[in-house]
Amino acid sequence: MVGRPLSSRYPERTRPRGSTGLAQTGTTAQADPAAQGSGPGGSGDGSGSAVPRPRADAPLLEVRDWTVHHPADPSRTVVNGAALTLARGEVVGLAGLMGAGRTELAMSLFGRSWGTRISGTVLKEGRPVSTSTVAAAIRHGLAYVPEDRKDLGLNLIQDVKTNTTAAALGRVSRHGVVDSGRERKVAEEYRTSLRIKTGSLEDPVGSLSGGNQQKVVLARWMLTDPDVLILDEPTRGIDVGAKYEIYQIINELAQAGKAVLVISSELPELLGTCDRIYAMSQGRVTGQLPRAQADQEGLMRLMTAETTSPGATTPTGTATGTTTQRKETR
Repeated sequence: MVGRPLSSRYPERTRPRGSTGLAQTGTTAQADPAAQGSGPGGSGDGSGSAVPRPRADAPLLEVRDWTVHHPADPSRTVVNGAALTLARGEVVGLAGLMGAGRTELAMSLFGRSWGTRISGTVLKEGRPVSTSTVAAAIRHGLAYVPEDRKDLGLNLIQDVKTNTTAAALGRVSRHGVVDSGRERKVAEEYRTSLRIKTGSLEDPVGSLSGGNQQKVVLARWMLTDPDVLILDEPTRGIDVGAKYEIYQIINELAQAGKAVLVISSELPELLGTCDRIYAMSQGRVTGQLPRAQADQEGLMRLMTAETTSPGATTPTGTATGTTTQRKETR
């Protein structure tokens, strides 16, 4: 970062060839009854009906009417009827104040890792899929990098090599036994490609800097070869130089045709790295803004909107729930 002007804090975003940009239009794709394969509020696994073929015009990932209740208090709705779409080659942001429900939405989508009485539909390329377990979510091409890498993302007393391959042991195993040579080769490849600074692959991952720890978490989930990566606060607690490298990795993932959902509390980060940005308030998705129209003031209005009932139209024209702007007091 030395000598880099402030205007260059974020690498330039370029979309891959062949990317439709379907989800950039600022509108949510309409429901396709033939593609759902499950009743209202179902798991979206298409059980009991013929599995439809992927639609070429469909978003890579679409979430419809996603609702999550608090595990300790099932009467409390934490995520209420959330809907969003992601296209291949797209980086999409998710903004919101603390308690808006962003992390709860992400964790519940990824194998229902958080919450109870979860309902809604997940579609991949127009086809309903089940993400009811972490294994099922991984199988359908989802990956989740948690906001707390030390408690949820890494085993700090294990070495870099073991942490890198932990989520995809099948890729470094033969007949159910980890091949140490292949494991080392794969870990070395990721150390080189992600520029992970460590003296040895046998070093405890807890001895690395925050930025290099975050790269190990990214390597772990990149090894699963996901189509959709959900990154929850991917640059929290790391220095400016490491942040820029994380942004470059996100761009490279999008350039390779992945869809990336970035959850961040830093609005400049979302504005500098994302193609579109959704906002959440009180458990609802209150709207979305394309990059060209987004600014901190507009996002803050959506992030502080008071939600009441479903069916209203947000400032972008996307029906995501009734929002009432709070009156400013002077």
